[in-house]
Amino acid sequence: MCGACGCQDLPAPEPASVLLELAQPLLQRNSAQARALRQRFAAAALPVINLLSAPGSGKTAVLEQLAHHWPVPQRLGVVVADLATDNDARRLQAAGLQAVQVSTGQLCHLPAALLAAALDPLDLDALDLLVIENVGNLVCPALFDLGESLRVALLAVGEGEDKPLKYPGLFASADLVLINKIDLAAAVGFDRSLTYRHLRQVAPAAPVLEISAATGAGFAALVAALAAPRPVRQR
Repeated sequence: MCGACGCQDLPAPEPASVLLELAQPLLQRNSAQARALRQRFAAAALPVINLLSAPGSGKTAVLEQLAHHWPVPQRLGVVVADLATDNDARRLQAAGLQAVQVSTGQLCHLPAALLAAALDPLDLDALDLLVIENVGNLVCPALFDLGESLRVALLAVGEGEDKPLKYPGLFASADLVLINKIDLAAAVGFDRSLTYRHLRQVAPAAPVLEISAATGAGFAALVAALAAPRPVRQR
C-alpha cells in the first residue's frame, strides 16, 4: 500500500534496491515534517502520545475509558487514523473527547504530513494531551516519527505472548507498553511471565501497565503515566 513497507506492487527487477530507493526519501521527508510538528507541539506545551497496536487490540476502547478517567475529557484531543470510515472518531466524540478522523486511503500508516493537516480543527492550546490513534498495523507505523512525546505500544491478551518477538521494531521503539483486556487473562490462558520475558528481550527499559478498557482496571496508573512531565522525545 504505502511503498515503504513493500506492500505496494513494485517492479520485479532488483526489488531490494527499488524498495531502498523508495523508502529513504519517504522517511527523510517524514522526519523533516515530524521535526516541524515537534516544534509546533512544544510551542503549545502540548504532550503528544502516538498509540500503536494491531487491529482489534482495543485502541479506541482504551481511549473511551480514558475519557472517564481524565480530569476534563474535553481537554483531551485525539486524531484517529484509519484506512476508511469515521466510526472510531464518532465513538470518541460521543465519549466527550475532541476527536478528528484522518482517512489514510491506501496508506498503512499515518505520515506526518497527514497529521499536520488533521490538526487544523483542533485548538492545541486548549488541550492537556493529544493522542494519535495510529492505523492498526505493527510494521509501518513504527517507522514514521510523528513528533510525539511518548510512543505507546498496546498489546491485548490473546494476541500471542510472542508478539513482541515477532514485531521487535515496534516494541523496541515504545516508551510505554500497555497490556489490554487483562480482565480476560484467565479465559484466554494468558501467560503473563512469558509475555514479560519476551517484552524484556526487545524493550528492556519500557514500563509495562496492565489495563482493562472494559472494567477500567489500571487506568489511574495510566492517567498518571500520561500526565507525567517528560523530556522532548528525539528520534
